[in-house]
Amino acid sequence: DTCMLTLLKLLKDGRFHSGQALGAALGVSRSAVWKQLQHLESELNLSIHKVRGRGYQLAAPLELLEHEQMAAGPWPVSIHESLDSTNAESLRAIDRGQTAPFVILAERQLAGRGRRGRKWVSPFAENIYYSLVLRMDGGMRQLEGLSLVVGLAVLSALREMGIERAGLKWPNDVLVGNKKIAGILLELVGDPADVCHLVIGIGINANMRVASEVDQAWTSVFLESGKAINRNSLVSSLNQSLLTYLKRHESSGFAAIQAEWESNHLWQGREVSLIAGVHQVDGTVMGIDQQGALRLRVEGEEKVFSGGELSLRLRHDS
Repeated sequence: DTCMLTLLKLLKDGRFHSGQALGAALGVSRSAVWKQLQHLESELNLSIHKVRGRGYQLAAPLELLEHEQMAAGPWPVSIHESLDSTNAESLRAIDRGQTAPFVILAERQLAGRGRRGRKWVSPFAENIYYSLVLRMDGGMRQLEGLSLVVGLAVLSALREMGIERAGLKWPNDVLVGNKKIAGILLELVGDPADVCHLVIGIGINANMRVASEVDQAWTSVFLESGKAINRNSLVSSLNQSLLTYLKRHESSGFAAIQAEWESNHLWQGREVSLIAGVHQVDGTVMGIDQQGALRLRVEGEEKVFSGGELSLRLRHDS
């Protein structure tokens, strides 16, 4: 809705704007402005103050994603006000024949997805909802350990934002302590033997302060650092970090990155349960192998596990 977005851009400075001035800027009547403001409040959960004689003001200034602020990045970026999910839009763009690589960003997602079909909560203009689409021509070896490499890139971007305590959890969560700050969802489409596209979906909790419907322990850059961050800077940092790590992975393979990943794995040496559907394996995390699979010591023997449907939990006694 372009009218709604224009209105947001006028209000985002957090100052008072009169209904008359807003109407003039949008070319609509004051009552139409009022309707749009109500729509903004209900649709996007934004709080708007109304003061007689002064006009309307957002309860807190809003920073929107801006092309200009990430124009220097390595890939073309498209920014959407609202999407079902950035990964879903990426898959549609591939179907339409859009040339990779490209990045898709949204201010909010209506049907954000995590791994194993989990819902990813996505309030408006608070977090990063990001998908990078790459064309993969080099067969399956290129995919080895890739989700783990992406985790390192996200970690590096978060550390640049001052989140020193962030670390990784196999296979692709970024945590601070035991709370999730970012998640990664990779999707592959096409024929692996021929042309195939990879969608790297990344969700980062940036300025989120409250979220009642999240079903697991979470945190955000704001909650960890005590200050709102510039999401445009975070996206720029993420672009650069992904570029660096993807190049390293492409030139030297996952084996070259394995040690760095292990040194950032928060659960190294911990007692865990690995859950695959109805099956559960209890063991101690030894690390990962050269393909990025998890190495567990199970009853005195080393066993290796990999696959997208696995879930790792700490055993309560550890």
